[in-house]
Amino acid sequence: MGDWSKNLGTLSEDALSRLAEMLDNPTRGWRQLANTVNEHPQLRCSESELTSCSVQVLSPTGSPTRYLLARLADRSCSLALLLSCLKKIDHQHAVQYLTATVMEQIHITVQPQAQQGLEGGRVVLTCRAAGPAGLSYQWFRGKEQILGDTGSAADLVLCPLGPVHQGHYICRVNHGENCTFSQWAHIRLGRSENSSPGCSSTLFPGSKSGLCITRQPRSQTVTEGDTLFLECHAEANPPAQYHWYHNMKELQHQKHSVLRIPAMTTAHRGQYSCRVYTLFHETWSNPVKVHIATDKVALLIGNMNYVHHTQLCAPMADVHELANLLRQLDFKVVSLLDLNWQEMNSAVTEFLLLLDKGVYGLLYFAGHGYENYGNSFMVPIDAPASYTSDHCLCVQSVLQRMQERETGLNVFLLDMCRKRNPNDDVIPRSGPLKVTANIVFGYATCVDAEAYEVKRDDLNNGIFISFLKQRLCEDEKVTVMLDRVAEGMYYMGRCELMRGRQALELRSNLSERRALTDRIQNTESCTDNSTRNLQWAIAHVLPKSRKLHFECGVQVQIGFAAEFSNIMIIYTRILEKPQEIVSCSAELIDFPEEGVDLDLKKSNQESIIEAGSLLPIMENMPSPQSPSLYTRLKSLQRLKTELTFSVCVHYRYSNMEDEEVQETQSVTVGKPLVSKLNLHEPRLPRSSSADFHSFNAPETSLYAEDLGPDFPSSETLSFGSASTTWSYYSQAATEQPRSNSPTTLRVNIPEENAIAELMECPPQPLTSSQSLTQSQITQETSRFNDPYNFHSY
Repeated sequence: MGDWSKNLGTLSEDALSRLAEMLDNPTRGWRQLANTVNEHPQLRCSESELTSCSVQVLSPTGSPTRYLLARLADRSCSLALLLSCLKKIDHQHAVQYLTATVMEQIHITVQPQAQQGLEGGRVVLTCRAAGPAGLSYQWFRGKEQILGDTGSAADLVLCPLGPVHQGHYICRVNHGENCTFSQWAHIRLGRSENSSPGCSSTLFPGSKSGLCITRQPRSQTVTEGDTLFLECHAEANPPAQYHWYHNMKELQHQKHSVLRIPAMTTAHRGQYSCRVYTLFHETWSNPVKVHIATDKVALLIGNMNYVHHTQLCAPMADVHELANLLRQLDFKVVSLLDLNWQEMNSAVTEFLLLLDKGVYGLLYFAGHGYENYGNSFMVPIDAPASYTSDHCLCVQSVLQRMQERETGLNVFLLDMCRKRNPNDDVIPRSGPLKVTANIVFGYATCVDAEAYEVKRDDLNNGIFISFLKQRLCEDEKVTVMLDRVAEGMYYMGRCELMRGRQALELRSNLSERRALTDRIQNTESCTDNSTRNLQWAIAHVLPKSRKLHFECGVQVQIGFAAEFSNIMIIYTRILEKPQEIVSCSAELIDFPEEGVDLDLKKSNQESIIEAGSLLPIMENMPSPQSPSLYTRLKSLQRLKTELTFSVCVHYRYSNMEDEEVQETQSVTVGKPLVSKLNLHEPRLPRSSSADFHSFNAPETSLYAEDLGPDFPSSETLSFGSASTTWSYYSQAATEQPRSNSPTTLRVNIPEENAIAELMECPPQPLTSSQSLTQSQITQETSRFNDPYNFHSY
């Protein structure tokens, strides 16, 4: 059977083109498919995207369906979901073709494994595949095919084992002209019975029998509720016996070569090893660690509007893109724009309190930065002109605090320059990092180099994120995914303009396969997860939409949408007005002078673009057909009191059109979004190893009505105060380039040739906003040909 869970992007180009031919019609075609797909929020297409589909017909080789399928593939639409949508629109021809195509695909179900054997012994490599009937197998050692019946079976038997058999093996599975390859498996000989790892010491010196482990168990990360499988196989005469141990304690009834533990919980994590023995010999497998992925949290910071340094543009779009993609992967995301030192320090401190054993933690920073003596520093927006490490946050210090939480994975993505800071000669002493094999650094550029962004209309995109967003959702080990990002950046770097300017650097000690796509299944019995989820839910509560009734008979609605965790859009619209009133509008006035950043010239605008937002905010917004006025509030993390403002209604009566009347009502909406965290307040020193739910802090109670309709209205929820926990919001963003150097490199490319047009990652409908679109990277590096559109960070 075919693998229907795969992304539709795994279909061949021929298959996608054939589907496009079938659906490029007005009756039962791509428009009907798009309408059906829109029933799934994660796949919903915007009006602008549907318009882009339509205009494909203007190109001789354009296809609306092909464009739509590409958008769905980027949203991780599965083959099964596509099939379901095709059935709903009753396109039998496409259903039959897709079914036949998927069923004919070849999928490796059992991969050959690296093994070690003794000379004269026996090793078996196994490859199994699912697919259409009549699959055939071909084995290769390196580039040399293994001929005869031995090399054309699913099991490759190497016996008697000798030096000639050492090397790397791979299996090709064929069906007609279609084929797929297995992973590589390395075969090596044991040095001797007494010295090779996994081979026994002889209990009875006179015995000629041997014992050698040929397949070692592997460390892995599993999700709560999953089944754990560990394998240990040995060559022995007489046959070997097995006994498994957990944290050096014997596991009763686990006496087979395969250890199987169903429904894993956090109690099952730890070290496992297998004792292998015969009557004459005994040996132990390599110890392996099993981790439970208990949760995934991310903090994204984008600094743009620096007080004393070059203003940046890309962080806003970059953080927005990354936040949406990480939410697709079940990360709890807090994204914040334009933080000063105190706010950055408080945000990181609160973020660390959400980490715990097994949690995946990701921190992304876009802004100015530098690197001295191997330590990286993130620069806040209030850093003085000649800043030092005292004015910045040290990445290595943050990482050390993360490791104290015993996280399952620590990922740092630093989209900033790494030039040396001549004003800072102090060698930081953050202490040695633990050897935990769970650290991944993704630097947007190399040591002593700058990072760049590319200007596109009013939005800038960093080169790093432009490539990262195409790979982030791939189900691959983190380092493998970042390697592919690096390859894409390297390819672009071959053009003359970018050569030697920016290339991704990856540092990692990640020895296990841990992916950002690892599934998380929180259980209700897990107190840590329940507390963390509750805090995050509270942190995402927008003020309730409300209706205001004025004495003149006008009814006004005010509503709220989150652009980022610290940026909120407020809209007003007229719901009802008496017939004698000929014109009417509702504006917001009297905002506090301190605590929020508001551009009065851009308040009460007819579109969110005119209000200063460059991002398409979809949810919680009125329909475009409903006339509304929009106001954008920034820097909510600095709000110290409840947000209060006024709604002013301007109207004219039919019998006195020349005279405008005003009526005002005051509105208080509490502390919205991240303002509840009080990031402006200093955090008291405390051990980051303490549990985030165990502080002896004053308690704050919120009634369930503050949480919205998804929470019981009769319950009161208590948790640590905002000064010690992420008690409240998570949805912010970022804004411009990044560097401690005043150098700027610009490239003014015509719009149709801009880099953003070459890099594709369509919108992801998440929370209150959608991702930005960018076109697919092509091999046309010659398009980077004008030295005026690049900015250094």
